[in-house]
Amino acid sequence: MFTPKQISLTAACFILVLNSFSQTKKMKRRFYFSWGYNKEWYANNDITIKQPELNNNYSFVKAQGIDKPGWTTGILNKALTIPQYNYRLGYRINEKWGVELNFDHTKFQIPDQTLHIKGTYQGRTIDSTFARTPDNLSYQLNNGANFFLFNAVRRINLVGNDSSKVRLKFLMKGGVGFVFPHVENTIMGEGNIPHFQMGGLDAGAEAGIQATFFKNFYLEFSNKVVYALYRGLIIYDGTAKQNLACYELILSAGIWF
Repeated sequence: MFTPKQISLTAACFILVLNSFSQTKKMKRRFYFSWGYNKEWYANNDITIKQPELNNNYSFVKAQGIDKPGWTTGILNKALTIPQYNYRLGYRINEKWGVELNFDHTKFQIPDQTLHIKGTYQGRTIDSTFARTPDNLSYQLNNGANFFLFNAVRRINLVGNDSSKVRLKFLMKGGVGFVFPHVENTIMGEGNIPHFQMGGLDAGAEAGIQATFFKNFYLEFSNKVVYALYRGLIIYDGTAKQNLACYELILSAGIWF
């Protein structure tokens, strides 16, 4: 199974190969790379647990999920990859359109709350509530819910042109892709082996402002929505699934080349 780093390196090599065939000033086709950080909010969602050998098939109904930003006690006091980060590898086809590999390392975890559990538990029908604590339930995609998207990018010029010291553009992005989560949990006292896995499909849309300085450097601030279908997440003696709706705020710094 490929890791997110292996997938990213493969994509980077692919873009570098493309770049070697597309260096022409007339078409003004340019590549770019950015790195940034994000903040997430999640809609409440059902998490379904299936453990056939344990006679379990139940859901945590409308469970609340939160993110884990990382830099909560200061800036740059932890490794750059510990906070929720993102990067983009993109290619500008012309002044209006481009394509982009869009990756967001997001985090999802269930905080303390009163959970509604419904379905079959140990062969018995159950429809009740219980107070979640770290001792009875730890469910998280904390080394990444990990959204990968292959986006089309529409660029609308607001201020300046390619010869200006400062250019301002409005961006719209949309695409589909896959999720590659790190699954780690202890459910009703039984823990899984933490692991990365191909976890399902996602789709997203993004809108933002990009300010480019001295032709090659830029800052980008955007709002993004993602809907992800997680399927077959491996837990103890079974699988979990959930549909996750996410809203993100993203700030990135990048370079054109």
